[in-house]
Amino acid sequence: MPALKPDSRAQQILDLVRGRGLVDISELAGQFGVTPQTIRRGVNQLSELGLLRRVHGGVTLPAHSANLPYEARQVQRLDGKRRIAAAVAALIPHGASVSIGLGTTPHQVALALRAHKKLRVVTNSLRVVFALSGSEGLEIAVAGGFLRTADLDVVGEAAVRCFAGFKTDYAVFGVGGIDEDGTLLDFDPAEVAAREAMRLNCRQSLLVADASKFGRTAMARGGQLADMDHLFIDERPATPFRALLKLARPQVHLS
Repeated sequence: MPALKPDSRAQQILDLVRGRGLVDISELAGQFGVTPQTIRRGVNQLSELGLLRRVHGGVTLPAHSANLPYEARQVQRLDGKRRIAAAVAALIPHGASVSIGLGTTPHQVALALRAHKKLRVVTNSLRVVFALSGSEGLEIAVAGGFLRTADLDVVGEAAVRCFAGFKTDYAVFGVGGIDEDGTLLDFDPAEVAAREAMRLNCRQSLLVADASKFGRTAMARGGQLADMDHLFIDERPATPFRALLKLARPQVHLS
């Protein structure tokens, strides 16, 4: 595969899509001061190289069957994740019961909740446990089972049973991707099962997702965006997804 020049338009397009997840063709044309036809030709070349994938009205990254390593995901769009976390922490009061799922954005939420008092937390993530350790009056229930050592979390029947055994005030969880029809996607059916157990056993469900998740593909599907009570995002997604934000649910919080 030929290397792209660092200052080339092709490399800049690739960097934009990597950062945002999905970008409109018209937006790219405006960004570079060229016609949409010129952008489509460049995008088609990148797609032939397997670097990008055309979708209706825009361009996104190729589909993958596995997620990136945690360390790589942890630093992506970090400022946006921190803004999301701060907004979630402002919504959740002291003394609340909260289930918190796996992933880098829920981990940032846990960090933002450290100053809260008397939280009762249910989680399947050791990173969340470490983040909250030392919080005043903290009570925490941790899912047992087999630990995924790369991500320091537990999924499968153990996590599902753990979340199903509680009724929390809030559930905070991320997602692998959000499709154009609002379908929520993840990389492992076991992650979907844990997420759904959290949603079904809480009073208010809080989906935390930076804008790169819109248009990002993953194999395992489960639930719809309209099932959520709240959606916390760091910026508005590309045009094909904006209609989803105008529905009665979820309530959208733009950080």
